[in-house]
Amino acid sequence: MCREFGIDTPEGIFPQIAFGFAGGLGNTGAVCGAVVGAVMALGLRRGRGEDMEEMFARMGEVAEFRRRFEAEMGTISCRELTGLDLSTEQGREELMNLDVAQKACFPAVAAGYRIAVELIREGESA
Repeated sequence: MCREFGIDTPEGIFPQIAFGFAGGLGNTGAVCGAVVGAVMALGLRRGRGEDMEEMFARMGEVAEFRRRFEAEMGTISCRELTGLDLSTEQGREELMNLDVAQKACFPAVAAGYRIAVELIREGESA
């Protein structure tokens, strides 16, 4: 997203910040890390807003992101997307041995990125 929109950041900072998003926040199966990362990207590009009205508008964009992501992927839950409990050894082994990343994770990252870019562009053209 930073490259897409020309946002200057220290090299490699986001992989460091976002490493814990994997597996639905530290392999807990909670919110998909692609969703969390996309919401961070929305905030990075759009900011909080100058006043409460702008802040609520930005929150509306995040809500719209969630609506679009769920419409496409069916859920924002890592556990539901992958069908695995990554808090267990068995779940982590299945993640490594099955095509879960190709079938669930990669499509979730692609959808999160695309939807966030769409929302940013829509907001900037409004």
